[in-house]
Amino acid sequence: MLHQRQFALFLAGRAASLLGSSMAPIAISFAILDHRGTATQVGEVLAAQSIPLVILLLAGGGAADRFGRRRVMVLADMARGAAQGVLAGWLLLGHPPLWAFMAAEAVIGAGQAVFGPASTGLVPQLVTDRDQLQQANSLRGMVTSLAGVAGPALAGVLVAAISPGWALAAGAGTYLLSAALLFRLRLPKRSGPATPSFVAQLREGWVEFRSRTWLWVIVLQYAIFHLVVFAPFMVLGVVVAKTSLGGAAVWGAVLAALSAGSVLGSLLVVRFQPRRPLVLATAVGILWAAPLLSLALAGPAWAVGLGTLGAGCGLGIFAALWDTTIQREVPERVLSSVSSFDYLGSLALIPVGYALAGPLSAVMGRGPLFLAGAVWVAVSTVAVLAVPEVRRLTSVPTVHKQEGELC
Repeated sequence: MLHQRQFALFLAGRAASLLGSSMAPIAISFAILDHRGTATQVGEVLAAQSIPLVILLLAGGGAADRFGRRRVMVLADMARGAAQGVLAGWLLLGHPPLWAFMAAEAVIGAGQAVFGPASTGLVPQLVTDRDQLQQANSLRGMVTSLAGVAGPALAGVLVAAISPGWALAAGAGTYLLSAALLFRLRLPKRSGPATPSFVAQLREGWVEFRSRTWLWVIVLQYAIFHLVVFAPFMVLGVVVAKTSLGGAAVWGAVLAALSAGSVLGSLLVVRFQPRRPLVLATAVGILWAAPLLSLALAGPAWAVGLGTLGAGCGLGIFAALWDTTIQREVPERVLSSVSSFDYLGSLALIPVGYALAGPLSAVMGRGPLFLAGAVWVAVSTVAVLAVPEVRRLTSVPTVHKQEGELC
């Protein structure tokens, strides 16, 4: 896949954009704390990113389908680069007020709401051979995971060696580099009748989304997963690490293992194409039970890290198979709109999970909360595998033809 120039440009642009996205939280958090800010203020600023992200996801997917995926991705990264660049310059010259941090993060979140669904929809335009879609998505997942490791590390080095302002400036530069790379993409012209309106585009995307039982069932599964598993893992795992695992360095290694496992999972499915992709994609979700049980039972750091490595591997496998299945089964003309419903459904409950993790642990205790998460992982995996549409769907695509042709 990498020898195909257009796909290589796309992958390089995505890597640069994701690098900037993963650098920003570290740089902004330390910039606030270095100016006598509080942890609550850090949380408020990071929330300023997630709110527009959730609100604008549907609009972002519809805009990508209607106005062109490459175009909206370029505009999104130009806006994010400009906003973060202004904040970086302000920080280097003085002390920005809290609202300036929140405004910059809001623009970053809005850009992410557009960039994510557009990126999913762009892959089939670049990879016209459907047999290569899974390989392309595996490479796309690897880039995501590697950026998740490299971005925070690079931001941490720049913050420690120079200043948070320069780390933000570097992140702004990666967004602008992404925009430049994506601008050079040359896509085949899309044929077929134009959608009459933006609202009609979203309506058609919703019809396509709800008509596929396998699609909305798994999105619902992951919405609850993020509420009862991922959010408590991220919020309470830090507390466990600080009190009994060895501190921040150990927790950093655990999160690095999550990303490393995701890279491994993506590699495993570069060439392997299961006949029933959703069966495997769903089954590997059970791997999340291991780190949750280790935390619930106060296991040693190596056990938590090993379990997290396995969970990350499952995420890498799931992401590649899931994206490929959606791209094969959903008509190309509404692919970004459908993807935006996927993103929205999957991510909408994360802020709720973050908010509830602390109070619930105070009532239930951390151990029982982790144990409840492990039970949910097992029960939901079995329940989704029992859905006939999930088991029956094969790697032979339902959507065989391109825009404007009869399927």
